[in-house]
Amino acid sequence: MKVSDSMVKTAIGKSHAKIILIGEHSAVYGEPAIVLPLSSVVTTVTIKSNSSNGQWLDCRYYSGPIQRLSDNMQGIRTLIETLLTRFDAQTTSFKMHIESELPAERGMGSSAATAVAIIRAMYQYFDRPLTRSQLLADADIEETITHGNPSGMDAATTSSDVPIWFVNDRHLKEIIQIPITLSSYLVIADSGIKGKTGQAVKHVAEQKMTSPEKTDQHLQRLGQLANEAKEAVASDNSRDLGQMMTEAQWELNQLNVSSPELDRLITTAMATGALGAKLTGGGLGGCMIALCADEEKALQVSDALLATGATRTWIESFNFEEEKTQ
Repeated sequence: MKVSDSMVKTAIGKSHAKIILIGEHSAVYGEPAIVLPLSSVVTTVTIKSNSSNGQWLDCRYYSGPIQRLSDNMQGIRTLIETLLTRFDAQTTSFKMHIESELPAERGMGSSAATAVAIIRAMYQYFDRPLTRSQLLADADIEETITHGNPSGMDAATTSSDVPIWFVNDRHLKEIIQIPITLSSYLVIADSGIKGKTGQAVKHVAEQKMTSPEKTDQHLQRLGQLANEAKEAVASDNSRDLGQMMTEAQWELNQLNVSSPELDRLITTAMATGALGAKLTGGGLGGCMIALCADEEKALQVSDALLATGATRTWIESFNFEEEKTQ
């Protein structure tokens, strides 16, 4: 199939990072979690028609024909090939460029954000309508290959403009968008250490076998905190939310999924005046988050975290309109 005159010659698809506000690890065992879109950290996919034959991909990990993508990018290759078959466009020539601000292996949903941006760009390029349910179903093609048994959390949030309430229990599955009215700010800091989500999840599973009652208490309390946090974000109760975040960090420490680097940044944030602070994501590295009452305090906390060893920080307002990055 050749690109027709009526077909879009250039298409752009965008997505963004996500972070877990509260509910790490307990969500694996059916407890709820609140996940936030981090709209200041963007992935952009641009597709342009290619006068020469072939389908070309250019990104930070690879530049060359899509058909020759290595096994570690099999999810992306399969997603693209599936959509080309669906659109009857297997022989259409194009160049796809992926530009991502998301750091890899930091619990920010990098692979899902890439899939979402690719899907949006391809549907636009081939002039096809795209519903949210179709977007999530298509993203699952890539995520299943990349992660084996994806929860759907990452794709739902990297494609959403509002927070996600996530429950994945054998009796109930909810991935719904929820309102948020907080007037506070969130500082996200990269510890500079790659997160070890798989190792952390395995570690918690082992604790459930060796100390089931104690471990379940920590997981259930994290679920309770997520339920309480849902009320706090809906009623602009930042002070209580901060206390919940700090308590959640204590519970996560009891599960041994934090790290010295994260603990140091969390201590710095609290000493600088944050309302609460905790790790975000799987832990054993990755990122931490700190809740601040206003933008001025967020900037102070950000500066302190950078001085303490954070490799990068982002500041996000809960209205998701005025984002800043440092």
